[in-house]
Amino acid sequence: MLKVYNTLSRKSEEFKHLKPKAVTIYVCGPTVYDFLHVGNFRGPVVFNFIRNWLEHSGYKVTYAQNFTDVDDKILNRAIKENKSALEISSTYINEYKKDFQILGLSPLDRSPQVTEFMPEIISMVSELIEKKKAYVSGHDVNFEISQFSEYGKLSNRKTDELKEGVRIEVDASKKNALDFALWKSAKPTEQLKWPSPWGEGRPGWHIECSAMVKGMFGDQIDIHGGGLDLVFPHHENEIAQSEACSGHQLAKYWVHWNMFNFSGSKMSKSLGNVVSMREFSQKHHPEIYKWIVLSVHYRSVTDFNEDTIDRAYAGLAKFYSAMAMAENVLASDKSIQAATDEKYKAELEQAWKSIEESMNEDFGTPSAFATVFETIRKFNSRIRRGMKLNPQVSSQCEQFLVFIKKFGSLLSLFQQSPQSFLIELDDKLLVKLGHKRSDIDILVAERSKVRDAKDFAAADVLRKKLTEMHIAVSDTPAGSFWEVIK
Repeated sequence: MLKVYNTLSRKSEEFKHLKPKAVTIYVCGPTVYDFLHVGNFRGPVVFNFIRNWLEHSGYKVTYAQNFTDVDDKILNRAIKENKSALEISSTYINEYKKDFQILGLSPLDRSPQVTEFMPEIISMVSELIEKKKAYVSGHDVNFEISQFSEYGKLSNRKTDELKEGVRIEVDASKKNALDFALWKSAKPTEQLKWPSPWGEGRPGWHIECSAMVKGMFGDQIDIHGGGLDLVFPHHENEIAQSEACSGHQLAKYWVHWNMFNFSGSKMSKSLGNVVSMREFSQKHHPEIYKWIVLSVHYRSVTDFNEDTIDRAYAGLAKFYSAMAMAENVLASDKSIQAATDEKYKAELEQAWKSIEESMNEDFGTPSAFATVFETIRKFNSRIRRGMKLNPQVSSQCEQFLVFIKKFGSLLSLFQQSPQSFLIELDDKLLVKLGHKRSDIDILVAERSKVRDAKDFAAADVLRKKLTEMHIAVSDTPAGSFWEVIK
């Protein structure tokens, strides 16, 4: 039974979807005015997994994530670069999609843009005015929060507390300082504007998502996702305008991921610790990022620093090294036919049951990782590089590879060739250490030569030198192998 933590109820609930075996998901996506930073991709990685897990559990999932292409930041960037707002948003939508592909995430079912839903937005604003949930002030339209009795239910705050705790600009056109814009009149020189019954203008931020959800899915969806920083005001306002318009609950489950901390601080441009996803993926393998995100619970604050990155390298190396070991052993004698090891099969089935229990407890990836780490530990205790192959060993290697790849497929991890992945991982680390692969190869070959000549003192000197360079050497009957220490 799947249980999901619902921000609305502030508790873990049994997952009960709206329609038989079908699940609808809407996640708030990026505002496209620049390259997206690493913090922006925690949500896409988390929901890529959530969608995969729901599909693995037998549901037909329709997953949408929007692009906000109407925003002051886009307009300001357009002015700065002397380009049209459309050029800016189109450029960075394409760059976002490139990052998405670099991360190896499954394609979205829908990628709506605000500019594609202007008729739906205007229609929804008109309906809210007709129902006396919103009012016209000049050429602007504001939502009247006093007309929605449950305002504040998502953030669990009363309107009086919100007035005290939130910095709000004084606006004489509003009946209440917390009333929010549904439609904003256009400035004379503004690029982004559309005709409406209230004059030329553009939508407020919150109505955009409500109209896109309604236009794609109707009045209700199963899961609405977003960063924890969106609970108030964005998602609170979405609920107010959508439910005031339809009379139905907007989303059954509100799922929010937590923030990244960068060396103990929240990432911000003012602190100078903003790292784009493009920069990160050029410096590190994309699986490093996915590991960092998925090896901790999505509702936990996650430190994003060099120590975290180093742990991700070590964790990935452990997974892929075990997979490479299994492949190496299987390749040592292809004439051996595997005979299913029933005892090992039962062991893996029990491990998978434990993984399912973890995932069904609010998508608990950390405890699932712990189960797989234990599975790897047991595998490594039995299987060694260069060991003699027999049907039982062959069966264990084959079953182990299937198990790891099945687990990885849910996370969009561990699907690459283990040997080539480990080489690529080491190459990234060699750059960081300032070493060349060719130089390491020469030292390892020299050590093998003196070792074969039984000059073990010289071999020890070379091993020490390699260790000081953060290189570990393993000696097997098939020869010496090296890797960067992780």
